[in-house]
Amino acid sequence: MDLGLEGRTVLVTGATGGIGRATARAFAGQGARVAVAYRHRRETAEEFAAELAGEAGEERAFAVPYALDDPASPRWVVAAVERRWGALDILVANAWRWGPRRGPRERFEDVREEEWLPVVSDNLAPAIRTVQCAVAGMRERGWGRIALVSSHNALTGARGQEFYGAAKAGLHGLARSLMWDLGGDGVLVNVVCPGLTTTDRVIVGLPGEVRERELAATPTGRLSDPQDIARALLFLCSAANGNITGEVLTVSGGR
Repeated sequence: MDLGLEGRTVLVTGATGGIGRATARAFAGQGARVAVAYRHRRETAEEFAAELAGEAGEERAFAVPYALDDPASPRWVVAAVERRWGALDILVANAWRWGPRRGPRERFEDVREEEWLPVVSDNLAPAIRTVQCAVAGMRERGWGRIALVSSHNALTGARGQEFYGAAKAGLHGLARSLMWDLGGDGVLVNVVCPGLTTTDRVIVGLPGEVRERELAATPTGRLSDPQDIARALLFLCSAANGNITGEVLTVSGGR
């Protein structure tokens, strides 16, 4: 199957994390030009971009800073891609902020606003801003793909994750309504909703008993790895996807 990604330009936010890295690598493997958006690890992002680009240099990949808590950052990062490559064809909004897990004895109503508001804001508002900045050029060219990376928490819920889940669920509502505005201009927008995924953060930071519990509840008998998520994003953002929009694709082994 020809995915039609050769020469397309792609912006992946949160591209230095597990899912982001796998996604950027998947697009580069199809001949796309990839902007690697990062928050803190500049050297890591630049090394990764150089790896993706190979001998082609910045004609195939480059690293660009992107801050969830800076309202001007989405405009700047989209402009950087368009300035370098002339257009942005595909946006994968993968950057996220993990909030503090509410303790078992801490009641929902006792969580202070200064604790939960940044979690809601940073997991929803930057995606909206970045999409707003990206769609004008896509409309003009009559082609574009947008993928919003959500979380299984938005579907199943999780104790102590009300604020994170609420923000991620907002991405679903964004896609369902935005498809009406963009569909006639050839721009498709979808959500990919990973279940628990074996990123380095999960492998190192999540207690083993939690992983085992999730594994036991997964029909396929294995947790998703970052490449599973990347392949779903690759298809939805490709020319092979001709008419799927406004959908939420769950990648969780049937969980």
